[in-house]
Amino acid sequence: MAWMAWTWPTAIFFMVIATLLITFTVLAIRYPETPRTGVLGIETTRGDRLFITLLGSAFINLAWLGLVGAHQPYALIVCLIYAAAVFRWV
Repeated sequence: MAWMAWTWPTAIFFMVIATLLITFTVLAIRYPETPRTGVLGIETTRGDRLFITLLGSAFINLAWLGLVGAHQPYALIVCLIYAAAVFRWV
């Protein structure tokens, strides 16, 4: 990974994203679902909720970094709570 000057945390981040995408693709093929309407009033599928979760988590982490600074692992806890809420109610 030295050829791109990547760090292990960066590589792990992208591996987790790739794993999520593969997992959700397999789930969509094996267990097709019909879209559902949640609190946002729009129809969403698992993939839509994953996208909303990833996008929201990025904003949570950026806000955490700007407002709190260090201790970024605590932002992960906030992101996991946010993800559970999105997959439950959106």
